[in-house]
Amino acid sequence: MRIFGISDLHLSFSSDKPMDVFGDHWRGHADKMATAWDAMVGADDVVLCPGDLSWAMKLEGAALDLGWIGARPGRLKILTRGNHDYWWSAIGKVRAALPVGVVALQNDAVDLGDVVVCGSRLWTCPGALDWDSHDEKIYVREVERLKLSLEAGHKLAAGRPLIAAIHYPPFDKQQGSTAYSALLEQFGVAVCVYGHLHGRRAHRTAFEGERAGVRYHLIACDHLAFSPVVVWERPA
Repeated sequence: MRIFGISDLHLSFSSDKPMDVFGDHWRGHADKMATAWDAMVGADDVVLCPGDLSWAMKLEGAALDLGWIGARPGRLKILTRGNHDYWWSAIGKVRAALPVGVVALQNDAVDLGDVVVCGSRLWTCPGALDWDSHDEKIYVREVERLKLSLEAGHKLAAGRPLIAAIHYPPFDKQQGSTAYSALLEQFGVAVCVYGHLHGRRAHRTAFEGERAGVRYHLIACDHLAFSPVVVWERPA
C-alpha cells in the first residue's frame, strides 16, 4: 500500500466554474488529474484529498464531482473539508452521499492498518497571508478541532504512524510555528499533508520537508502539476 496526496481539486462538473481564469495552467485540469491519477495509483493504494474538492453550493450539486473522485483508482479516497466546500453539510449527510470507497473525515480518524489518518479543516492562522483579526475566533475553534482529530488518531494508532490530512497550512507566511504545528509535534505525527495555497507567491511561503519529527507536504494540485504524489509507503 502507498498513500498518495492531492488536494484543492476544485471540480465543477455541475456548474460553470472554469479554473483557467487563474492561469492557463489550470485549463483542462480535471482531465490532467484523471490521466495522472489513473496511471499512478494502484488498486491497493489510498489517496488523501484534504479540501476544496467541489465548487458546488449544495450537497446534491456535488454528486458528479464526488462521483469523479469515486471513479478514480485506489481502494480508498479520504476527503476533508476545505474553505470552499460549501456543499459539505452535516457530516452524516455527507457520508451517506459518498460513493463506495470514499470516506470523509471531520475532526476524527480512520485506521488503514499500517497507519492511521486523521483529518481536520483548520483555518488561516496569525501571520498567514490571508489573516485578519476577525479570524481569531475561528482559529481558536479550529485548534481545538485539530486536537480532537489527533486525539482520535492517537487512540487508534497505538504506536503506529499517524498521518494528518489538513486543508490549511499549519505555519504562517514566514514558516513560523503556530498552535497547529505545536499539536502535530505533540502527538508525534509522522506525515502532514496540506493544501489551500495557490500561485507562486503563496507556494513560496509553504514549508516542505521534515521539522521537529514531522514530514510536511504541500499537495495543492497546481503545486503538483495536477499529479498525485506519494506521501507514505509501506517500508520494505
